[in-house]
Amino acid sequence: MALRARHGRAAAALAGLLVALAVLGPRAVQALRYERAAIAAGEWWRVLGAHLVHFDTRHLLLNLAGLALLWWLFAPDARARDWLVVLLVSALSVSAGLWFLDPGVAWYVGASGMLHGAWAAAALAAWPRWRQEAELTAALLVGKLAFESWHGPLSGGLDAALPVVTAAHQYGALGGLSAAGALRLWRRPV
Repeated sequence: MALRARHGRAAAALAGLLVALAVLGPRAVQALRYERAAIAAGEWWRVLGAHLVHFDTRHLLLNLAGLALLWWLFAPDARARDWLVVLLVSALSVSAGLWFLDPGVAWYVGASGMLHGAWAAAALAAWPRWRQEAELTAALLVGKLAFESWHGPLSGGLDAALPVVTAAHQYGALGGLSAAGALRLWRRPV
């Protein structure tokens, strides 16, 4: 129970940060969003800041719901700092993927890329404890990413003015899987 409480505090802190930045309004979004031209001009904080700000309240609520679901299902499968590493690597993977592989993406906001990374990491982290559930989790993620590749985003009622960058979900998932795999290998006795 203490482990879940510790994870709950970490998830609540992340959720609190996302909400606090949303309360600051459009100025926070403008200052933190991934903006290719601004990053090229030296505004490197946008590489991580973009994943903490959202287009609108609905966008934020969808990402918070995803965070809550992942926390509820998978928090005990890894340490809180490991989940933080997964989220950080996922965010960096999204930004790097957009920068190097999708130069046409001028701007990006939202935590969905990080959440897809946590989803991928959750499948790997849950494997020793719940093999069938981990396989189902991985299959659902792969199915969602494949659907988005072929048919476009699952918008979830987002504002039509927000272009959903499905490639960010793919880059985040790869980053999260890589981080979880590295953490798993690093902890194995030699």
